[in-house]
Amino acid sequence: MIVMIGVGFFFAQKGWFDEKFTKTISKVVTNIALPCYMIATISNQFTPTDLQRDLPMLVFPALSMLILFAFSFVVIKMLRIPDYRRGSFSSMFFNSNTVFIGLPVNIALFGTKSLPFVLVYYIANTTIFWTLGVWLIQRDGQINTKLSIKEIVGRIFSPPLLGFMIAIVLVILPFNVFHYVPFLHQDLVYLGNLTIPLSMIFIGISISRVGIKRIRIDRSSVGIIAGRFIFAPLLMSLLLLPINLPVLVKQIFIIQSAMPVMTNAPIVANMYNADADFASIMVAETTLLSLIVIPILMTLVQLIH
Repeated sequence: MIVMIGVGFFFAQKGWFDEKFTKTISKVVTNIALPCYMIATISNQFTPTDLQRDLPMLVFPALSMLILFAFSFVVIKMLRIPDYRRGSFSSMFFNSNTVFIGLPVNIALFGTKSLPFVLVYYIANTTIFWTLGVWLIQRDGQINTKLSIKEIVGRIFSPPLLGFMIAIVLVILPFNVFHYVPFLHQDLVYLGNLTIPLSMIFIGISISRVGIKRIRIDRSSVGIIAGRFIFAPLLMSLLLLPINLPVLVKQIFIIQSAMPVMTNAPIVANMYNADADFASIMVAETTLLSLIVIPILMTLVQLIH
């Protein structure tokens, strides 16, 4: 994964990848590769019983993010975060990058058996970001641009989530659709396999575009780093460890909670004339730090029994 990120970074530095190409990668992963990956994997490996067992676990990531949301205001007061970036700070404090980094990381660490739990976390994360998180960022801006209800619903019910929903329908059906069209399943597998390499290359390009020289450590960045890599996994551990759940679920949720800042944060900040530079720097900074944090955290979660 580090090598693939390095490929994106290196060739972006060489001038191969412009902004248009970067947006194209994002669209291909989000709108094509990831939905195909979900449909092919979930419909092939999971049963209705598995889904009935897994979906109620959505309450844990949702509860964790709401607690972190409340706690972010304490951190804002303690660190004296400037008014013009308080909403962005809070949003980045409790939302994590569950797709471009969270999905590849969990697949690499735990295999495809982690997919339904990753997606459960994704549902909670994307719903809260495109409602509460966007509202917080909007408060920082100096313009009154607003997302309509239709746009918010469209963001929440994104292609990855729709792919997840289609996969659930295919699992519930009393017959195997791909038994009648086997080539379709193979096509979905081929397209889905683009997800991880393209996601890593995208992250490398994003880091390159921000620029390593712009990365800095101040009280705002320290607060975000602490929220993403200390408070979030610690809180998730406190919520899950006393409960009788499969060890794999606990491990995945803890790893997911400690992912970097969402790549959508700078886009939304720019839309509302908030501090988009700060959001971009935090995406790059937390993504780079995650290369150190994830192996350490993985070692710790392996101790869970």
